[in-house]
Amino acid sequence: MSKTAKAALWMMGSIGSFSAMAVAGRELGTVYDTFEIMMYRSAVGVLVVVSVACATGAWRQINTRDIGLHLGRNLAHFIGQNLWFFAVTVIPLAQVFALEFTSPLWVIALSPLILGERLTGVRAAAALMGFVGILFVARPTIAGITPGMLAAASSAVFFALTIMLTKKLTRSQPITSILFYLTCMQLFFGLVMVTYDGDVALPDLSHGPLLLLIGVAGLLAHFCLTNALAIAPATVVVPIDFIRLPVIAVIGMLVYAEALDIWVFIGGAIIFLGNYMSLRAESRQPT
Repeated sequence: MSKTAKAALWMMGSIGSFSAMAVAGRELGTVYDTFEIMMYRSAVGVLVVVSVACATGAWRQINTRDIGLHLGRNLAHFIGQNLWFFAVTVIPLAQVFALEFTSPLWVIALSPLILGERLTGVRAAAALMGFVGILFVARPTIAGITPGMLAAASSAVFFALTIMLTKKLTRSQPITSILFYLTCMQLFFGLVMVTYDGDVALPDLSHGPLLLLIGVAGLLAHFCLTNALAIAPATVVVPIDFIRLPVIAVIGMLVYAEALDIWVFIGGAIIFLGNYMSLRAESRQPT
């Protein structure tokens, strides 16, 4: 089997996991607020990461170096993930995914400030295409901009911050340590936020499978994506990842009777082209 075919199989797992997490999040959004969903998701994540680390001997890789960087990375991810879960409950799923795909373009825009990377003409053009794509997806008017759209677009910014801080962490931290602090810190953040009003919705037995699905799917999606990127270049993986948009659009139509909005697909295609143009330019740079 070729490397591209292997990467495609891993990406099918990632696409399925992200889609399952979106549907489960929408189903649970009528019962739990986003902080509660994140708390229960993180609790499942802690159990999975600790169990795997103990079973494989990777527990020794967890250390306390770069704890401040872990904190900043996980705070950004916690905010972004809460905004994302809120968005999937109030706007069409395809719209959420299309706006989420602007994260790599926000990385381009913010990396000169955070990572000290140079903003080239190609990167600037890619970021501009992403902004144009957002306009097509959201079609902003006084009546058209909704809290859900703002939440989805904002989540992409925080996911971009997460990507950049993760890039910094991977220079000195093993993946087990990163995942351990990801789940533990976000469980703590979730516990703090769900108790601020003294009203915590305890998990119902009937919701257990969906809560478990969110926790496992969240970890599995990133595990599959990481493996795909380890096998094939990003110029191969990213186009496959964009299959998530039509897949979730069809799921939204079949499960929630959401209309297939042509403008979301046009905007998503423009965002994709911006991402792909940047990736192609980066792949040609000397290493």
